Amino acid sequence: MTASDDPVAKDASLRTAGSRVDDLIAVYASADACAADLLCDRHPEDGVAFTVVEADLSARDLSYGELRRESARFAAALAGLGVGPGDAVATLMGKSAELVVALLGIWRRGAVHVPLFTAFAPPAIALRLTAARVKVVVVDEDQRAKLMPGPDLPADRPWQTVVVGGTQEGAELSFDELLSRHSGDEPQSEAVALGPDGLLVKLFTSGTTGTPKAVPVPIRALASFHAYLEFGLDVRPDDVFWNAADPGWAYGLYYAVLGPLAAGIRSILLHSGFSAPLTWQVMERFEVTNFAAAPTVYRTLRTRSEQVPDGVRLRRASSAGEPLTPDVVSWSQQFLGVPVRDHYGQTEHGMMITNAWADGVRAPLRDGSMGKPLPGWSATVLRDDGDGPAAAGAMGRVAIRVAGSPLMWFTGYADAPDKTAERFTADGDWYLTGDAGTQDDDGFFYFSARDDDVIIMAGYRIGPFDVESVLAQHRSVAEVAVVGVPDELRGEVLEAFVVLRPEAAASAGPALAEELRQLVKRRFAAHAYPRAVHFVDRLPKTPSGKIQRFLLRERRIREVSAR
Repeated sequence: MTASDDPVAKDASLRTAGSRVDDLIAVYASADACAADLLCDRHPEDGVAFTVVEADLSARDLSYGELRRESARFAAALAGLGVGPGDAVATLMGKSAELVVALLGIWRRGAVHVPLFTAFAPPAIALRLTAARVKVVVVDEDQRAKLMPGPDLPADRPWQTVVVGGTQEGAELSFDELLSRHSGDEPQSEAVALGPDGLLVKLFTSGTTGTPKAVPVPIRALASFHAYLEFGLDVRPDDVFWNAADPGWAYGLYYAVLGPLAAGIRSILLHSGFSAPLTWQVMERFEVTNFAAAPTVYRTLRTRSEQVPDGVRLRRASSAGEPLTPDVVSWSQQFLGVPVRDHYGQTEHGMMITNAWADGVRAPLRDGSMGKPLPGWSATVLRDDGDGPAAAGAMGRVAIRVAGSPLMWFTGYADAPDKTAERFTADGDWYLTGDAGTQDDDGFFYFSARDDDVIIMAGYRIGPFDVESVLAQHRSVAEVAVVGVPDELRGEVLEAFVVLRPEAAASAGPALAEELRQLVKRRFAAHAYPRAVHFVDRLPKTPSGKIQRFLLRERRIREVSAR
Protein backbone atom coordinates (compact mmCIF):
# COMPACT_ATOMS: atom_id res chain seq x y z
CA MET A 1 0.00 0.00 0.00
CA THR A 2 1.37 3.42 -1.00
CA ALA A 3 1.09 6.60 1.02
CA SER A 4 -1.60 7.82 -1.37
CA ASP A 5 -3.69 4.71 -0.62
CA ASP A 6 -3.10 4.54 3.16
CA PRO A 7 -5.70 6.73 4.96
CA VAL A 8 -3.50 7.24 8.02
CA ALA A 9 -0.48 8.23 5.96
CA LYS A 10 -2.67 10.47 3.81
CA ASP A 11 -4.12 12.30 6.82
CA ALA A 12 -0.59 12.94 8.08
CA SER A 13 0.43 14.20 4.64
CA LEU A 14 -2.54 16.55 4.50
CA ARG A 15 -1.70 17.93 7.94
CA THR A 16 1.84 18.53 6.70
CA ALA A 17 0.44 20.21 3.59
CA GLY A 18 -1.74 22.45 5.74
CA SER A 19 1.30 23.44 7.78
CA ARG A 20 3.15 24.25 4.54
CA VAL A 21 0.26 26.45 3.42
CA ASP A 22 0.47 28.35 6.72
CA ASP A 23 4.21 28.83 6.20
CA LEU A 24 3.72 30.21 2.68
CA ILE A 25 1.01 32.59 3.81
CA ALA A 26 3.27 33.86 6.59
CA VAL A 27 6.00 34.64 4.05
CA TYR A 28 3.90 36.35 1.38
CA ALA A 29 1.41 38.09 3.67
CA SER A 30 3.98 39.66 5.98
CA ALA A 31 3.44 43.33 6.72
CA ASP A 32 6.69 44.30 4.98
CA ALA A 33 6.20 42.08 1.91
CA CYS A 34 8.36 43.31 -0.97
CA ALA A 35 7.83 41.86 -4.44
CA ALA A 36 11.43 42.33 -5.60
CA ASP A 37 12.77 40.57 -2.52
CA LEU A 38 10.25 37.71 -2.68
CA LEU A 39 10.73 37.14 -6.40
CA CYS A 40 14.44 37.79 -6.79
CA ASP A 41 16.69 39.27 -4.13
CA ARG A 42 16.24 36.58 -1.45
CA HIS A 43 17.46 33.84 -3.81
CA PRO A 44 21.18 32.95 -4.25
CA GLU A 45 22.86 35.32 -6.71
CA ASP A 46 24.34 32.49 -8.74
CA GLY A 47 21.07 30.53 -8.85
CA VAL A 48 19.56 30.20 -12.34
CA ALA A 49 16.09 31.70 -12.62
CA PHE A 50 15.44 31.08 -16.31
CA THR A 51 17.09 29.35 -19.21
CA VAL A 52 15.98 31.40 -22.22
CA VAL A 53 15.90 29.20 -25.31
CA GLU A 54 15.89 30.56 -28.86
CA ALA A 55 14.30 28.94 -31.90
CA ASP A 56 17.71 27.60 -33.00
CA LEU A 57 18.08 25.94 -29.56
CA SER A 58 20.83 28.32 -28.46
CA ALA A 59 20.27 29.35 -24.84
CA ARG A 60 21.41 31.64 -22.06
CA ASP A 61 20.97 31.36 -18.32
CA LEU A 62 19.56 34.27 -16.35
CA SER A 63 20.82 34.24 -12.78
CA TYR A 64 19.05 35.92 -9.89
CA GLY A 65 22.08 38.15 -9.46
CA GLU A 66 21.87 39.37 -13.04
CA LEU A 67 18.14 39.90 -12.73
CA ARG A 68 18.63 41.88 -9.54
CA ARG A 69 21.17 44.20 -11.17
CA GLU A 70 19.34 44.67 -14.48
CA SER A 71 15.90 45.11 -12.94
CA ALA A 72 17.33 47.71 -10.53
CA ARG A 73 18.55 49.68 -13.53
CA PHE A 74 15.14 49.46 -15.17
CA ALA A 75 13.42 50.46 -11.93
CA ALA A 76 15.59 53.59 -11.85
CA ALA A 77 14.74 54.23 -15.51
CA LEU A 78 11.03 53.98 -14.72
CA ALA A 79 11.45 56.43 -11.86
CA GLY A 80 13.09 58.79 -14.33
CA LEU A 81 10.03 58.50 -16.55
CA GLY A 82 7.81 59.56 -13.68
CA VAL A 83 6.58 56.10 -12.71
CA GLY A 84 5.94 55.71 -8.99
CA PRO A 85 4.46 53.05 -6.73
CA GLY A 86 0.98 52.10 -7.84
CA ASP A 87 1.38 53.42 -11.39
CA ALA A 88 0.61 51.05 -14.26
CA VAL A 89 3.22 49.83 -16.75
CA ALA A 90 2.21 47.57 -19.62
CA THR A 91 4.25 45.03 -21.58
CA LEU A 92 3.54 43.94 -25.16
CA MET A 93 6.35 41.41 -25.40
CA GLY A 94 7.21 37.83 -26.20
CA LYS A 95 8.92 35.43 -23.81
CA SER A 96 12.42 36.82 -23.45
CA ALA A 97 15.14 37.88 -21.01
CA GLU A 98 14.07 41.49 -21.53
CA LEU A 99 10.53 40.63 -20.47
CA VAL A 100 11.71 39.20 -17.15
CA VAL A 101 13.98 42.20 -16.52
CA ALA A 102 11.11 44.57 -17.33
CA LEU A 103 8.68 42.76 -15.03
CA LEU A 104 11.07 42.68 -12.09
CA GLY A 105 11.90 46.34 -12.69
CA ILE A 106 8.21 47.21 -12.61
CA TRP A 107 7.67 45.32 -9.36
CA ARG A 108 10.91 46.65 -7.82
CA ARG A 109 9.58 50.14 -8.42
CA GLY A 110 6.28 49.22 -6.74
CA ALA A 111 4.42 49.71 -10.02
CA VAL A 112 1.62 47.52 -11.41
CA HIS A 113 2.13 45.30 -14.43
CA VAL A 114 -0.53 45.24 -17.18
CA PRO A 115 0.04 42.24 -19.49
CA LEU A 116 -0.83 42.61 -23.19
CA PHE A 117 -1.07 39.42 -25.24
CA THR A 118 0.98 39.71 -28.43
CA ALA A 119 -1.89 38.40 -30.59
CA PHE A 120 -4.08 41.35 -29.58
CA ALA A 121 -4.97 43.91 -32.23
CA PRO A 122 -4.90 47.70 -31.55
CA PRO A 123 -8.51 48.02 -30.25
CA ALA A 124 -7.99 45.36 -27.56
CA ILE A 125 -4.68 46.92 -26.61
CA ALA A 126 -6.12 50.45 -26.48
CA LEU A 127 -8.97 49.32 -24.22
CA ARG A 128 -6.56 47.87 -21.64
CA LEU A 129 -4.13 50.76 -21.78
CA THR A 130 -6.92 53.25 -21.24
CA ALA A 131 -8.79 51.29 -18.56
CA ALA A 132 -5.61 50.72 -16.53
CA ARG A 133 -4.42 54.31 -17.01
CA VAL A 134 -1.02 53.09 -18.14
CA LYS A 135 1.94 55.49 -17.92
CA VAL A 136 4.56 53.44 -19.82
CA VAL A 137 4.36 50.66 -22.40
CA VAL A 138 7.33 48.37 -23.01
CA VAL A 139 7.00 46.81 -26.45
CA ASP A 140 9.00 44.47 -28.66
CA GLU A 141 10.10 46.06 -31.91
CA ASP A 142 7.98 43.66 -33.98
CA GLN A 143 4.86 44.69 -32.00
CA ARG A 144 5.33 48.44 -32.09
CA ALA A 145 3.08 49.00 -35.11
CA LYS A 146 0.09 48.14 -32.90
CA LEU A 147 0.82 51.26 -30.84
CA MET A 148 0.96 53.65 -33.78
CA PRO A 149 -1.63 56.47 -33.92
CA GLY A 150 -4.81 55.45 -35.71
CA PRO A 151 -8.53 54.94 -35.22
CA ASP A 152 -7.98 53.36 -31.81
CA LEU A 153 -4.84 55.07 -30.52
CA PRO A 154 -4.59 58.87 -30.49
CA ALA A 155 -1.48 60.75 -31.54
CA ASP A 156 -1.31 62.45 -28.13
CA ARG A 157 -1.16 59.25 -26.15
CA PRO A 158 -0.80 59.73 -22.38
CA TRP A 159 1.74 56.90 -22.08
CA GLN A 160 5.40 56.75 -23.00
CA THR A 161 6.65 53.96 -25.25
CA VAL A 162 9.85 51.99 -24.59
CA VAL A 163 10.96 49.80 -27.50
CA VAL A 164 12.98 46.59 -27.08
CA GLY A 165 15.24 46.04 -30.09
CA GLY A 166 15.41 47.90 -33.40
CA THR A 167 15.45 51.66 -33.74
CA GLN A 168 13.17 54.25 -32.22
CA GLU A 169 10.92 56.75 -33.92
CA GLY A 170 9.74 60.13 -32.69
CA ALA A 171 9.27 60.20 -28.93
CA GLU A 172 9.90 56.47 -28.48
CA LEU A 173 12.59 55.41 -26.02
CA SER A 174 15.10 52.55 -26.24
CA PHE A 175 15.01 49.85 -23.58
CA ASP A 176 18.77 49.24 -23.85
CA GLU A 177 19.61 52.94 -23.74
CA LEU A 178 17.47 53.47 -20.67
CA LEU A 179 19.32 50.67 -18.89
CA SER A 180 22.69 52.06 -19.93
CA ARG A 181 21.92 55.41 -18.26
CA HIS A 182 21.61 53.86 -14.81
CA SER A 183 23.94 51.86 -12.61
CA GLY A 184 21.20 50.35 -10.50
CA ASP A 185 22.71 51.85 -7.35
CA GLU A 186 20.60 55.02 -7.34
CA PRO A 187 18.10 55.52 -4.52
CA GLN A 188 15.18 55.25 -6.98
CA SER A 189 16.27 51.73 -7.89
CA GLU A 190 15.77 50.43 -4.36
CA ALA A 191 13.03 47.87 -3.95
CA VAL A 192 9.71 49.29 -2.76
CA ALA A 193 7.90 47.27 -0.08
CA LEU A 194 4.13 47.57 -0.52
CA GLY A 195 2.95 44.94 1.95
CA PRO A 196 0.70 41.97 1.12
CA ASP A 197 -2.12 44.00 -0.44
CA GLY A 198 0.15 45.97 -2.75
CA LEU A 199 -0.66 45.23 -6.38
CA LEU A 200 1.60 43.22 -8.66
CA VAL A 201 -0.60 42.86 -11.71
CA LYS A 202 -3.80 44.12 -13.27
CA LEU A 203 -4.88 41.37 -15.65
CA PHE A 204 -7.96 41.71 -17.82
CA THR A 205 -10.27 38.75 -18.25
CA SER A 206 -13.09 38.42 -20.78
CA GLY A 207 -16.72 37.69 -20.11
CA THR A 208 -19.90 37.33 -22.11
CA THR A 209 -21.05 40.94 -21.99
CA GLY A 210 -19.45 44.32 -21.55
CA THR A 211 -15.81 45.20 -21.66
CA PRO A 212 -13.08 42.97 -20.16
CA LYS A 213 -12.78 43.17 -16.38
CA ALA A 214 -9.54 43.98 -14.56
CA VAL A 215 -8.40 41.44 -11.97
CA PRO A 216 -6.07 43.07 -9.38
CA VAL A 217 -3.42 40.56 -8.28
CA PRO A 218 -1.87 41.44 -4.88
CA ILE A 219 1.52 40.37 -3.56
CA ARG A 220 -0.09 37.90 -1.15
CA ALA A 221 -1.36 35.92 -4.18
CA LEU A 222 2.21 34.63 -4.52
CA ALA A 223 1.47 32.19 -1.68
CA SER A 224 -1.14 30.53 -3.87
CA PHE A 225 1.09 30.49 -6.96
CA HIS A 226 3.98 29.00 -4.98
CA ALA A 227 1.69 26.40 -3.40
CA TYR A 228 0.42 25.27 -6.81
CA LEU A 229 3.97 24.66 -8.02
CA GLU A 230 4.60 22.45 -5.01
CA PHE A 231 1.27 20.62 -4.64
CA GLY A 232 -0.29 20.72 -8.09
CA LEU A 233 2.77 20.46 -10.34
CA ASP A 234 5.18 18.87 -7.85
CA VAL A 235 8.09 20.95 -9.13
CA ARG A 236 11.24 19.88 -7.29
CA PRO A 237 14.68 21.51 -7.08
CA ASP A 238 16.23 18.96 -9.44
CA ASP A 239 13.47 19.29 -12.06
CA VAL A 240 13.89 21.00 -15.40
CA PHE A 241 10.54 22.79 -15.40
CA TRP A 242 8.84 24.18 -18.48
CA ASN A 243 5.43 25.83 -18.52
CA ALA A 244 4.80 26.54 -22.20
CA ALA A 245 1.88 28.95 -21.62
CA ASP A 246 2.16 32.56 -22.76
CA PRO A 247 2.71 35.11 -19.95
CA GLY A 248 0.20 37.41 -21.60
CA TRP A 249 -2.43 35.17 -19.95
CA ALA A 250 -3.00 34.04 -16.40
CA TYR A 251 -1.63 30.49 -16.51
CA GLY A 252 1.59 31.64 -18.15
CA LEU A 253 2.07 34.74 -16.02
CA TYR A 254 1.17 33.06 -12.73
CA TYR A 255 2.98 29.76 -13.26
CA ALA A 256 5.64 30.29 -15.93
CA VAL A 257 6.95 33.54 -14.40
CA LEU A 258 5.63 34.48 -10.94
CA GLY A 259 5.46 30.99 -9.41
CA PRO A 260 8.97 29.89 -10.47
CA LEU A 261 10.45 33.22 -9.35
CA ALA A 262 8.71 32.97 -5.98
CA ALA A 263 9.85 29.38 -5.48
CA GLY A 264 13.39 30.12 -6.67
CA ILE A 265 13.44 27.29 -9.19
CA ARG A 266 14.94 27.19 -12.66
CA SER A 267 12.43 27.37 -15.51
CA ILE A 268 12.59 27.17 -19.30
CA LEU A 269 11.43 30.25 -21.25
CA LEU A 270 11.13 29.63 -25.01
CA HIS A 271 11.68 32.80 -27.01
CA SER A 272 9.75 31.51 -30.01
CA GLY A 273 6.29 30.59 -31.16
CA PHE A 274 4.88 27.12 -30.63
CA SER A 275 5.52 24.22 -32.97
CA ALA A 276 5.46 20.51 -32.26
CA PRO A 277 8.95 19.79 -33.70
CA LEU A 278 10.53 22.61 -31.69
CA THR A 279 8.76 21.50 -28.52
CA TRP A 280 10.14 17.97 -28.91
CA GLN A 281 13.62 19.37 -29.56
CA VAL A 282 13.55 21.59 -26.47
CA MET A 283 12.35 18.71 -24.30
CA GLU A 284 15.20 16.52 -25.54
CA ARG A 285 18.02 19.08 -25.60
CA PHE A 286 17.30 20.52 -22.16
CA GLU A 287 16.11 17.26 -20.60
CA VAL A 288 12.77 18.66 -19.44
CA THR A 289 11.30 16.59 -16.61
CA ASN A 290 8.24 18.63 -15.57
CA PHE A 291 6.02 20.07 -18.32
CA ALA A 292 2.80 22.11 -18.22
CA ALA A 293 0.75 23.36 -21.15
CA ALA A 294 -2.78 23.77 -22.50
CA PRO A 295 -4.58 20.69 -23.88
CA THR A 296 -4.18 22.00 -27.42
CA VAL A 297 -0.41 21.66 -27.06
CA TYR A 298 -0.74 18.01 -26.06
CA ARG A 299 -3.23 17.38 -28.86
CA THR A 300 -0.86 18.92 -31.39
CA LEU A 301 2.08 16.93 -30.03
CA ARG A 302 -0.03 13.79 -30.36
CA THR A 303 -0.39 14.41 -34.09
CA ARG A 304 3.41 14.42 -34.28
CA SER A 305 3.99 11.32 -32.17
CA GLU A 306 6.42 9.96 -34.73
CA GLN A 307 8.73 12.89 -33.88
CA VAL A 308 9.10 12.03 -30.18
CA PRO A 309 12.86 11.78 -29.49
CA ASP A 310 14.00 8.63 -27.74
CA GLY A 311 15.31 10.61 -24.77
CA VAL A 312 12.02 12.36 -23.89
CA ARG A 313 10.54 10.97 -20.69
CA LEU A 314 8.78 13.28 -18.26
CA ARG A 315 8.43 12.88 -14.51
CA ARG A 316 5.34 15.10 -14.44
CA ALA A 317 2.95 16.39 -17.13
CA SER A 318 0.09 18.81 -16.40
CA SER A 319 -2.62 20.57 -18.36
CA ALA A 320 -4.83 23.58 -17.71
CA GLY A 321 -7.15 25.91 -19.56
CA GLU A 322 -9.93 23.60 -20.71
CA PRO A 323 -11.20 20.08 -19.99
CA LEU A 324 -8.82 17.26 -20.88
CA THR A 325 -10.14 14.24 -22.78
CA PRO A 326 -9.14 10.70 -21.70
CA ASP A 327 -7.50 9.88 -25.05
CA VAL A 328 -4.85 12.55 -24.42
CA VAL A 329 -4.17 11.08 -20.97
CA SER A 330 -3.53 7.60 -22.37
CA TRP A 331 -1.41 8.98 -25.21
CA SER A 332 0.74 10.89 -22.72
CA GLN A 333 1.29 7.75 -20.68
CA GLN A 334 2.54 5.93 -23.76
CA PHE A 335 4.72 8.60 -25.34
CA LEU A 336 5.80 10.82 -22.44
CA GLY A 337 6.10 8.17 -19.76
CA VAL A 338 3.43 9.68 -17.49
CA PRO A 339 -0.26 10.51 -17.80
CA VAL A 340 -1.02 14.20 -18.21
CA ARG A 341 -3.09 15.44 -15.27
CA ASP A 342 -5.89 17.96 -15.67
CA HIS A 343 -5.98 21.10 -13.48
CA TYR A 344 -8.71 23.71 -13.05
CA GLY A 345 -8.61 27.38 -12.11
CA GLN A 346 -9.43 30.89 -13.27
CA THR A 347 -7.77 34.27 -13.70
CA GLU A 348 -9.51 35.43 -10.52
CA HIS A 349 -7.83 32.94 -8.21
CA GLY A 350 -5.39 30.75 -10.14
CA MET A 351 -5.43 26.96 -9.91
CA MET A 352 -7.43 25.44 -7.09
CA ILE A 353 -9.04 22.12 -8.14
CA THR A 354 -6.51 19.73 -9.61
CA ASN A 355 -5.42 16.19 -10.17
CA ALA A 356 -2.42 17.07 -8.03
CA TRP A 357 0.98 15.46 -8.51
CA ALA A 358 2.60 15.89 -5.09
CA ASP A 359 3.00 12.96 -2.73
CA GLY A 360 0.30 12.95 -0.06
CA VAL A 361 -2.26 14.80 -2.18
CA ARG A 362 -1.95 12.70 -5.34
CA ALA A 363 -4.92 10.40 -6.04
CA PRO A 364 -5.62 7.89 -8.83
CA LEU A 365 -7.02 9.55 -11.96
CA ARG A 366 -10.71 9.27 -12.72
CA ASP A 367 -11.84 9.69 -16.32
CA GLY A 368 -13.22 13.17 -16.92
CA SER A 369 -12.49 14.48 -13.43
CA MET A 370 -10.60 17.69 -12.78
CA GLY A 371 -9.64 16.38 -9.34
CA LYS A 372 -10.04 17.76 -5.83
CA PRO A 373 -9.28 21.08 -4.14
CA LEU A 374 -5.62 21.71 -3.40
CA PRO A 375 -4.43 22.31 0.18
CA GLY A 376 -5.45 25.84 1.13
CA TRP A 377 -8.71 25.67 -0.85
CA SER A 378 -12.25 24.55 -0.08
CA ALA A 379 -14.85 24.07 -2.83
CA THR A 380 -18.18 22.43 -3.49
CA VAL A 381 -20.98 22.29 -6.03
CA LEU A 382 -23.94 24.48 -5.00
CA ARG A 383 -27.51 23.84 -6.03
CA ASP A 384 -28.86 26.01 -8.83
CA ASP A 385 -31.87 26.99 -6.72
CA GLY A 386 -30.01 27.99 -3.56
CA ASP A 387 -26.69 28.29 -1.81
CA GLY A 388 -26.70 24.82 -0.27
CA PRO A 389 -24.55 21.92 -1.55
CA ALA A 390 -25.93 19.91 -4.46
CA ALA A 391 -26.40 16.16 -4.07
CA ALA A 392 -23.55 13.93 -5.20
CA GLY A 393 -23.69 13.60 -8.98
CA ALA A 394 -26.19 16.44 -9.38
CA MET A 395 -25.20 19.31 -11.61
CA GLY A 396 -24.82 22.70 -9.94
CA ARG A 397 -22.54 25.69 -9.59
CA VAL A 398 -18.85 25.15 -8.83
CA ALA A 399 -18.03 27.47 -5.92
CA ILE A 400 -15.15 28.28 -3.57
CA ARG A 401 -15.79 28.64 0.14
CA VAL A 402 -14.16 31.95 1.01
CA ALA A 403 -13.67 31.39 4.75
CA GLY A 404 -12.30 27.89 4.19
CA SER A 405 -9.77 28.95 1.54
CA PRO A 406 -6.79 30.69 3.15
CA LEU A 407 -5.07 30.91 -0.25
CA MET A 408 -8.00 32.82 -1.77
CA TRP A 409 -6.81 36.29 -2.77
CA PHE A 410 -9.45 37.70 -5.14
CA THR A 411 -11.74 40.27 -3.52
CA GLY A 412 -13.19 41.99 -6.57
CA TYR A 413 -12.66 43.52 -10.00
CA ALA A 414 -11.11 46.94 -10.33
CA ASP A 415 -13.72 49.69 -10.70
CA ALA A 416 -16.54 47.16 -11.30
CA PRO A 417 -18.60 46.65 -8.12
CA ASP A 418 -21.59 45.26 -10.03
CA LYS A 419 -19.48 42.58 -11.70
CA THR A 420 -17.83 41.80 -8.36
CA ALA A 421 -21.22 41.32 -6.70
CA GLU A 422 -22.15 38.74 -9.35
CA ARG A 423 -19.18 36.61 -8.31
CA PHE A 424 -20.15 36.22 -4.67
CA THR A 425 -23.24 34.96 -2.89
CA ALA A 426 -25.21 37.59 -0.99
CA ASP A 427 -23.69 36.55 2.34
CA GLY A 428 -20.15 36.58 0.90
CA ASP A 429 -19.56 32.97 1.92
CA TRP A 430 -19.09 31.63 -1.60
CA TYR A 431 -17.19 32.74 -4.70
CA LEU A 432 -19.10 31.61 -7.79
CA THR A 433 -16.80 30.47 -10.60
CA GLY A 434 -19.49 30.78 -13.26
CA ASP A 435 -18.91 27.13 -14.19
CA ALA A 436 -21.32 24.25 -13.84
CA GLY A 437 -20.21 20.83 -12.66
CA THR A 438 -20.78 17.84 -10.43
CA GLN A 439 -19.03 16.26 -7.47
CA ASP A 440 -19.06 12.55 -6.71
CA ASP A 441 -19.33 10.80 -3.35
CA ASP A 442 -15.54 10.78 -2.98
CA GLY A 443 -15.18 14.52 -3.51
CA PHE A 444 -13.91 14.47 -7.11
CA PHE A 445 -15.10 17.34 -9.31
CA TYR A 446 -16.30 17.05 -12.90
CA PHE A 447 -16.63 20.01 -15.25
CA SER A 448 -19.97 20.13 -17.07
CA ALA A 449 -20.26 23.52 -18.75
CA ARG A 450 -19.80 27.21 -18.32
CA ASP A 451 -23.00 28.88 -17.23
CA ASP A 452 -21.92 31.86 -19.24
CA ASP A 453 -20.83 31.80 -22.89
CA VAL A 454 -17.08 32.35 -22.55
CA ILE A 455 -15.19 30.40 -25.20
CA ILE A 456 -11.97 28.62 -24.28
CA MET A 457 -9.88 27.99 -27.40
CA ALA A 458 -6.46 26.41 -27.00
CA GLY A 459 -6.52 27.52 -23.35
CA TYR A 460 -7.33 31.16 -24.15
CA ARG A 461 -10.53 32.67 -22.70
CA ILE A 462 -12.42 34.64 -25.36
CA GLY A 463 -15.51 36.63 -24.53
CA PRO A 464 -18.03 36.46 -27.40
CA PHE A 465 -18.93 40.10 -26.79
CA ASP A 466 -15.39 41.15 -27.77
CA VAL A 467 -15.66 39.44 -31.16
CA GLU A 468 -19.30 40.40 -31.70
CA SER A 469 -18.45 44.05 -31.07
CA VAL A 470 -15.91 43.96 -33.89
CA LEU A 471 -18.15 42.13 -36.35
CA ALA A 472 -21.00 44.55 -35.62
CA GLN A 473 -18.82 47.40 -36.91
CA HIS A 474 -19.03 46.03 -40.45
CA ARG A 475 -21.41 48.00 -42.63
CA SER A 476 -23.21 44.85 -43.80
CA VAL A 477 -23.89 43.36 -40.35
CA ALA A 478 -27.19 43.93 -38.59
CA GLU A 479 -26.81 41.42 -35.74
CA VAL A 480 -24.26 38.82 -34.75
CA ALA A 481 -23.75 36.06 -32.18
CA VAL A 482 -20.50 34.19 -31.56
CA VAL A 483 -20.32 30.74 -29.98
CA GLY A 484 -17.75 28.07 -29.23
CA VAL A 485 -17.97 24.79 -31.13
CA PRO A 486 -16.08 21.63 -30.09
CA ASP A 487 -12.84 21.09 -31.99
CA GLU A 488 -10.57 18.06 -31.68
CA LEU A 489 -7.34 20.08 -31.68
CA ARG A 490 -8.19 23.36 -29.95
CA GLY A 491 -10.96 22.24 -27.62
CA GLU A 492 -13.27 24.89 -29.06
CA VAL A 493 -13.23 27.20 -32.05
CA LEU A 494 -15.24 30.33 -32.68
CA GLU A 495 -18.12 30.38 -35.13
CA ALA A 496 -20.21 33.42 -35.95
CA PHE A 497 -23.90 33.64 -36.83
CA VAL A 498 -24.50 36.84 -38.79
CA VAL A 499 -27.74 38.58 -39.75
CA LEU A 500 -27.06 40.94 -42.64
CA ARG A 501 -28.71 44.27 -43.29
CA PRO A 502 -31.43 43.99 -45.95
CA GLU A 503 -29.42 45.88 -48.53
CA ALA A 504 -26.44 43.56 -48.00
CA ALA A 505 -28.28 40.22 -48.07
CA ALA A 506 -27.18 39.48 -51.63
CA SER A 507 -23.49 39.68 -50.60
CA ALA A 508 -23.70 36.65 -48.28
CA GLY A 509 -21.01 34.20 -49.30
CA PRO A 510 -17.36 33.15 -48.93
CA ALA A 511 -15.93 36.55 -49.85
CA LEU A 512 -17.88 38.41 -47.17
CA ALA A 513 -17.19 35.65 -44.64
CA GLU A 514 -13.45 36.03 -45.22
CA GLU A 515 -13.77 39.82 -44.98
CA LEU A 516 -15.40 39.42 -41.56
CA ARG A 517 -12.71 37.00 -40.37
CA GLN A 518 -9.98 39.43 -41.38
CA LEU A 519 -11.81 42.26 -39.62
CA VAL A 520 -11.63 40.36 -36.32
CA LYS A 521 -7.92 39.65 -36.85
CA ARG A 522 -7.22 43.35 -37.43
CA ARG A 523 -9.53 44.83 -34.83
CA PHE A 524 -9.38 42.33 -31.92
CA ALA A 525 -6.89 39.47 -31.96
CA ALA A 526 -5.20 37.25 -34.51
CA HIS A 527 -6.18 34.05 -32.69
CA ALA A 528 -9.83 34.90 -32.07
CA TYR A 529 -11.31 35.05 -35.55
CA PRO A 530 -14.38 32.91 -36.37
CA ARG A 531 -13.39 29.71 -38.17
CA ALA A 532 -16.84 29.62 -39.76
CA VAL A 533 -19.34 32.36 -40.55
CA HIS A 534 -23.00 31.37 -40.92
CA PHE A 535 -25.35 33.87 -42.54
CA VAL A 536 -28.82 33.51 -40.99
CA ASP A 537 -32.15 35.31 -41.22
CA ARG A 538 -32.51 35.79 -37.46
CA LEU A 539 -30.97 34.90 -34.10
CA PRO A 540 -32.81 33.00 -31.34
CA LYS A 541 -33.78 35.31 -28.49
CA THR A 542 -35.57 35.31 -25.18
CA PRO A 543 -38.86 37.25 -24.84
CA SER A 544 -36.84 40.10 -23.37
CA GLY A 545 -34.60 40.19 -26.44
CA LYS A 546 -31.45 38.48 -25.13
CA ILE A 547 -29.63 36.33 -27.68
CA GLN A 548 -29.76 32.63 -26.78
CA ARG A 549 -26.26 31.63 -27.78
CA PHE A 550 -26.66 28.22 -26.17
CA LEU A 551 -29.26 27.27 -28.81
CA LEU A 552 -26.84 28.13 -31.60
CA ARG A 553 -24.10 26.19 -29.85
CA GLU A 554 -26.31 23.14 -29.35
CA ARG A 555 -27.35 23.24 -32.99
CA ARG A 556 -23.76 23.28 -34.20
CA ILE A 557 -22.76 20.50 -31.78
CA ARG A 558 -25.51 18.31 -33.26
CA GLU A 559 -24.40 19.15 -36.79
CA VAL A 560 -20.74 18.45 -36.06
CA SER A 561 -21.56 15.18 -34.27
CA ALA A 562 -23.67 13.99 -37.20
CA ARG A 563 -20.80 14.22 -39.67
